[in-house]
Amino acid sequence: MKSPQVPNILTRRSFLGRAGCAGVSAVAATHAIRDLRLINSAFAADPPSDYKALVCLFMAGGNDANNWIVPTDTPTYDQYAAIRGNLALPQSSLLQLNSSGSTPYQDSDGHTVGIHPSGAELKTLFDEDKMAIIRNIGTLVRPITRAEYLSAATGTRPPQLFSHSDQVTQWQTSIPDQPPSTGWGGRIADMLSPLANPSGQISMSVSLNGANTFEVGNLVSQYHVSTSGAIVLSGNLMTGTGQRVRAMKDILALNQANLQRNAFAGVMDNAIVTGELLNTAISATTEPAWTWPVAFPTSSLGNQLKMIARLIQAGPGAFNMKRQVFFCSTGGFDTHTAQVDGAGFTNQPTNTTGSHYRLLKDINDCIYAFQRAMEYITLSEKVTLFTASDFSRTFPTNSQGSDHGWGSHHLVVGGGVNGGETYGNFPVFAINGPNDTSTGRWIPTLAVDQHSATLAKWFGLGNSDIQNVLPNIGRFAASDLGFMKPA
Repeated sequence: MKSPQVPNILTRRSFLGRAGCAGVSAVAATHAIRDLRLINSAFAADPPSDYKALVCLFMAGGNDANNWIVPTDTPTYDQYAAIRGNLALPQSSLLQLNSSGSTPYQDSDGHTVGIHPSGAELKTLFDEDKMAIIRNIGTLVRPITRAEYLSAATGTRPPQLFSHSDQVTQWQTSIPDQPPSTGWGGRIADMLSPLANPSGQISMSVSLNGANTFEVGNLVSQYHVSTSGAIVLSGNLMTGTGQRVRAMKDILALNQANLQRNAFAGVMDNAIVTGELLNTAISATTEPAWTWPVAFPTSSLGNQLKMIARLIQAGPGAFNMKRQVFFCSTGGFDTHTAQVDGAGFTNQPTNTTGSHYRLLKDINDCIYAFQRAMEYITLSEKVTLFTASDFSRTFPTNSQGSDHGWGSHHLVVGGGVNGGETYGNFPVFAINGPNDTSTGRWIPTLAVDQHSATLAKWFGLGNSDIQNVLPNIGRFAASDLGFMKPA
């Protein structure tokens, strides 16, 4: 479904809001407004001396993870194929994941595991122990059984399950039972930025795909960057470095008696200064002078991740950053129809024309190029990319695709990952089985909260900090799923 069109009306208030997101680092605000939680933060006593970044790759529309990560042992594969029908991938087309690049990987339940045939490079990263797979994860208020789901008892189910907008919000806030206000990435930035980035030149939260809920904070604003660089003011006044630009800067520097004019001038001046700083800092990585070890795809996602790689290369030095959070996104995963071509994979060894193949091939190529870029600039151990999506999809086919689901499988990639391993379990592949709501929508056995807490711990947050960022985490047995190496 396309987003509704928003009238292009620019009020004074909306200008200040947009310019604030695009051009204000919020460092001054975080210095002036100290959240009381910071008093007890472990960072206050021991600010970080190293650099780390989190990169959220959001797959908008609800990726069908049932065909992304698939059991390859014959008994379980046969269950998979019987229910998936024309969506089932041929067993021979699945790319077998290996333990440390040698013997076939086998999980604690005895399953061998394969990845979608588009994922040759993701298989390489798994086999190199640089990628972990998190299975059957989703939005949860608290752990829930099938009986509890069917009883619909108050406070057991996340509200508005299977709704795109609600599940995107719940994934990105990690607080499904409270009105949305801030994202869990934004809350991390609120807590860490004043201590980790006291001299930071840009916001800790950077988005390559516009406004998002994940990075919404109370103190730190999102900084929006395009795939070609900073989003700067344009027009005759702001073009080049001549007299008009200098005159504009002189006007902005004037002291205005009117508070609104002063605020307007401050926002514009910060936008100009920050944009110039960013574009100067990344100029050394402009192609063709700079060549990445693996070419980034020219897709929207490829261009987003390439810009993130350039910003990360500049971040520790040019921007005085110790911690950064990035967001990128790609869409098209609402595959109700045309998920595979023709009759699907049933009688085909491969499929390169179905929409899902093309989407996952882009994900594969983009993540691989990004990981090799991080290795090239020697920051692989310091940068972790993770995937997220609205939800997975129904296990049975609707004849042309699949419908909105719940529990999903996701990837975590980087040198700081305990890779070459899966975390969590496959659901029991049975309609009306123990993991099914009743229509092939898997009830998650791992919560987004646990996934987020594991990343937050690696990022440097202590237990009390994590509880402040993820207030529901105490409802789950484990706050650390183990897929990250010690901080």
